[in-house]
Amino acid sequence: MAKAVFHKGQRVYVKPVATWAVIEHVNPQWVKGVEEPLRVTYDAGLGRDFQAHELAAEDKEPARPDLIETENWRVLRAVNRLSADARDPRHPHPGTYPVVVTDEKDWGGWRVPMAEYDRDPQRIEHQSRVLSNALRLMRVARELIEFAQDYPHETPGQLQDLAMQAEMVLATIYHEPSPRAEPIAAE
Repeated sequence: MAKAVFHKGQRVYVKPVATWAVIEHVNPQWVKGVEEPLRVTYDAGLGRDFQAHELAAEDKEPARPDLIETENWRVLRAVNRLSADARDPRHPHPGTYPVVVTDEKDWGGWRVPMAEYDRDPQRIEHQSRVLSNALRLMRVARELIEFAQDYPHETPGQLQDLAMQAEMVLATIYHEPSPRAEPIAAE
């Protein structure tokens, strides 16, 4: 018994001919009294039918891992070497400033110039906490969206509205902007 491995319109590599082709027809060979076809051949428009072992499916572009699942952003404290007074009472953590690291080796991420930190330390501390927890918020938003999609009739209207807003936020985050088009001069 055989099952179809490829489908009509699928791009495949035809090994005997060493070329790419699109499957035009899937041809099952039926036997009376049997529920499944005896064998399945594929017409790729190359003059004869091919069996599944003679074809190879096109490799899809490997999916990039989801940022929400793979990343672990956290706040580290960096020593403020340029501060004249490491005991400044305005600073929540005197002598240090926050650095949000986004790499497993504690490289890269977000940091601010010392002058900006000294100007408003509470604000910078708050920003660092928001950034380091952004992935958790994205997870919550995604689960809210999935819940609203899985149970549309049981989800209250206000929660549906929040799920729609969460979907728009995630769409904005995952949107990859296209290259900026050059403006065309008016004639």
